[in-house]
Amino acid sequence: MGLRAHSGGHDGLRPGAGERPSNRRRRRVAAAAGALTVTGAVVLTALLWPTGDDDSGGAGKGGRTGAAREPAAEPTPTKSYALSETPATLPAVRDHTPARGPGWRPAGKGRVVVGDERLAGEARLLAGELRLRYAGKAEPRAGDVHLGLTAKNGKGDEDAANGKDAEAPANGRGGKDGRSAEDDAAHRESYTLTVKDRTVRIAAPTDAGVFYGTRTLKQEVADGRTAPEGVVRDRPAKPRRGFMIDIARKNFSAEWIEDRIRELGDLKYNEIGLHFSDDQAFRIASDSHPEVVSDDHLSKDRVRRIVGLAASRHITVVPEIDSPGHLGAVIGAHPDLQLRDTRGTATPGAVDISKPKSAKIVDELLREYAELFPGAQWHLGADEYQALVRSDPEASYPQLAAAARARLGPDARIQDLATAWLDDRAKTVGPGREVRAWNDGFFRGGVTGVDDRVEVAYWTGKEIGARDPVEYLRDGRKVVNYNDEYLYYVLGQPNDFTYPTGQRIYEQWTPRVIRGTAPVPASYDRQILGGSFAVWCDLAGAQTQEQVARGIRMPLRATAQKLWDEREPTRPWQEFVRLADRVGQPVG
Repeated sequence: MGLRAHSGGHDGLRPGAGERPSNRRRRRVAAAAGALTVTGAVVLTALLWPTGDDDSGGAGKGGRTGAAREPAAEPTPTKSYALSETPATLPAVRDHTPARGPGWRPAGKGRVVVGDERLAGEARLLAGELRLRYAGKAEPRAGDVHLGLTAKNGKGDEDAANGKDAEAPANGRGGKDGRSAEDDAAHRESYTLTVKDRTVRIAAPTDAGVFYGTRTLKQEVADGRTAPEGVVRDRPAKPRRGFMIDIARKNFSAEWIEDRIRELGDLKYNEIGLHFSDDQAFRIASDSHPEVVSDDHLSKDRVRRIVGLAASRHITVVPEIDSPGHLGAVIGAHPDLQLRDTRGTATPGAVDISKPKSAKIVDELLREYAELFPGAQWHLGADEYQALVRSDPEASYPQLAAAARARLGPDARIQDLATAWLDDRAKTVGPGREVRAWNDGFFRGGVTGVDDRVEVAYWTGKEIGARDPVEYLRDGRKVVNYNDEYLYYVLGQPNDFTYPTGQRIYEQWTPRVIRGTAPVPASYDRQILGGSFAVWCDLAGAQTQEQVARGIRMPLRATAQKLWDEREPTRPWQEFVRLADRVGQPVG
């Protein structure tokens, strides 16, 4: 403390004339007390120990009366932390258990380590984003991020929080343990993120769940912020969280598509749809039918790069060759397939499905692209077959009516032939894939029906003979929500379309709002697999691809929030916009 503990006035405090020894002692104590420091909530307590000197100085000049006592060690200061707050991320986390502690920020010596080498891809990506070092399979230390897989039964959170990886299935998909298919899907994509002892641990049943945990951490530390102490337990509300791009009518660059994939990954989307064939163009190279491919198209190698990038973000690329309508690009190379009515008038975009060659070409294309798109989902289109918008299709297209009766019986109609076409294409894609078709490819009545495994991609209720979504749900169909009232971004805004706003989606839409603005009953919620925001390019020149990216930015974020957590948001819209700006900033 800088105070000499013996008598004789050699303590650096010279007494005044006639000053009493007791006053000198009080002055020494006061000087020592002045050396104490109080900082914030941290108080250091000094200990003044006895010296054995007395007021008479009887030990002699500079002497001590006994063995010197060692000064007590100063106590280590302990900082008091406020209880942590729920992290601000997009989409918002569903549950956070707060704790007291310093939290975590990426630092120069920090590492990303794994408990299972199957997570190397997720770990390397995060390490690069946070400017940390990937150190492979290792025990975490202060400053590190640890990625691990939990047990199939979902009880591995405690082990994962302690840096121990439970045994995980080789396919990374977890187990059902009595859960429904929808619950199992949510379980597979769930994760736990723990910030404790200056270490982050992310644990999940699958690599997809781990990836979503890394997206949360990336947002937590964006813009120089600190990941808060505590435990995040998170999972999606819906298993299908998609974005679809009409690359047939507008030639989007591969780089633009790849930028969207990176954006979608950070928002926890898991699908990107490519509508690559329509009346205007066919945009992917073909070996079986190169004659149908447009001049501006994606090579197969570039598509493989797109599919690979998507896979690294746990996003499935969902291809769509729309048929039997919207095949103008194929008809351009094969005009003999054009559907014509009794007067010989060509029907736009429609192939004649009474001709075996029509099915042969489409099936050859579907089989060819099976290798290029290995994901579990396919979109078969089936919408707006123009033969069925006539007041009397059988009278206008007698060749189709005859083919329907010949195949399906004397009471069959053209709609039954169209249904059989859809079922045949589903068989071509194969039983191992989940397939969907637009809702106006499903018809009431008839002598045949669409295969039960075909999901309804519900986009509108404006078509002739429109069916309410509840009709499909009542029949047991699973539905993917593409509601054109909220989720359709149609270039040029034709046919009364208006560009959707993120605020309207955020404040009004949920996955149960399938048609118009009213939700279907909650009892059907489990049959609604999720939804997809869609960009359609009816007037392709109305916006550049850069304008499209800006225009869909907030709608994509609002849709992501409502597909991850369909409950009413607690954050006001303007605060949501500010958050989107903040978490989109680079780390560091």
